[in-house]
Amino acid sequence: MDSGKQGLTRDYVRELLGGRDPEEVAEQLLPHGGDAPRSFWPSASTDPSRVERLWKRLGATSNPALWDSWTQANAGAFAGNIENFIGTTKIPTGIAGPLRVNGLHAQGEYPIPLATSEAALVASYHRGICLLNAAGGCSAMVVYESVARAPAFLFDTIGDAGRFLVWVTEQLEALKRVAGTTTSHGELRDVAVTVEGNHVYLSLEFFTGDASGQNMVTIAAEAVCAFIDQESPVPIRAMYVEGNLSGDKKASAKAFTDTRGKKVTAEAVLPSALVEKFLHCSAQAMTEYWRVSAVGGVLSGTLGVQGHFANGLAAFYLATGQDVACVAESAVGVTRFELTEGGDLYASVTLPALMIGSVGGGTGLPSQRAALELLGLSGTGKARALAEVCCGTLLGGELSIIGALAAGEFTRAHQKLARKHS
Repeated sequence: MDSGKQGLTRDYVRELLGGRDPEEVAEQLLPHGGDAPRSFWPSASTDPSRVERLWKRLGATSNPALWDSWTQANAGAFAGNIENFIGTTKIPTGIAGPLRVNGLHAQGEYPIPLATSEAALVASYHRGICLLNAAGGCSAMVVYESVARAPAFLFDTIGDAGRFLVWVTEQLEALKRVAGTTTSHGELRDVAVTVEGNHVYLSLEFFTGDASGQNMVTIAAEAVCAFIDQESPVPIRAMYVEGNLSGDKKASAKAFTDTRGKKVTAEAVLPSALVEKFLHCSAQAMTEYWRVSAVGGVLSGTLGVQGHFANGLAAFYLATGQDVACVAESAVGVTRFELTEGGDLYASVTLPALMIGSVGGGTGLPSQRAALELLGLSGTGKARALAEVCCGTLLGGELSIIGALAAGEFTRAHQKLARKHS
């Protein structure tokens, strides 16, 4: 650590202590004895009377900002999605577009609901979408689908692990049958094996239909593990339904180079005149900034190359009832800008790990179902189209933010839209 950094650290530590003696602070941080706080009653009930009892237990009158009349009237709709329910949190939802998508599954114009508290976000995505529309829309397609759960098996020796490996690789059809008993919508398609010493990880690759599928694959994997535990000719010292190899809810090289959820790509060729009209900079300036940002991403160790996938994903996920924590893996991907021979802008976005569904999870909640219905993509048979629309939306967002940075308007836009007006 250089001397300048040491000085900053010293000053910050002094600020944290606030003039207190270090021994006093150490005493303050010790665990406190006595009775533990009385816990809330664990329950998945959303019955209004139960909610009122919880508010009374909190020692407060129910707050209408959380427990308002609409939430009270619709409390039953949240059953199965929440525990210790005390109300709903309202996040403003804006509309961008509509976005014209020319996809394998999404064909038409789609209003894009985005739920966010970040001012300027909807405006930015809307601007990029308008540019795409002026050029005829974006092309998009789902190219692969797979959701993994990765059980781990522990053995006494690598010899036992090797014997297990030989046996388990011959059990694919049996494992498929066992997994199939747990779901009528999902399907175990393949099993990959990773050996690390006396540990064996099985990557169970599932097709999950129109659901995002995390719970589906967990239940199926549990059944597979039970079958293996019963049938394995090799003694298993311990096993776990997830060995942290699947990439679930975390950015990983596996999610980037393989597929988690749906792998989707979208593109557009944007005439230079339209780029200048909507983004106030040239197609060449866009590609130059993209190259700079790509190198910056490499230098920072970013997985993939992109501007702000997480922004659009989080807002789209919140609005449509997806598992927002999956933004961690879904935001791993690539944006690419190039100049065509004619001087126009080629732009593409590829998302190898888009966790998204049109059924299950939070898609049936009232507000989220309404957003999916607004898109015309609620229910069975709509997940692939929803994925293509989501990918096209992110393409619009990438065009807008890179345009703002290339044109020197990024800060100005946030000053204009992201400050409270008096």
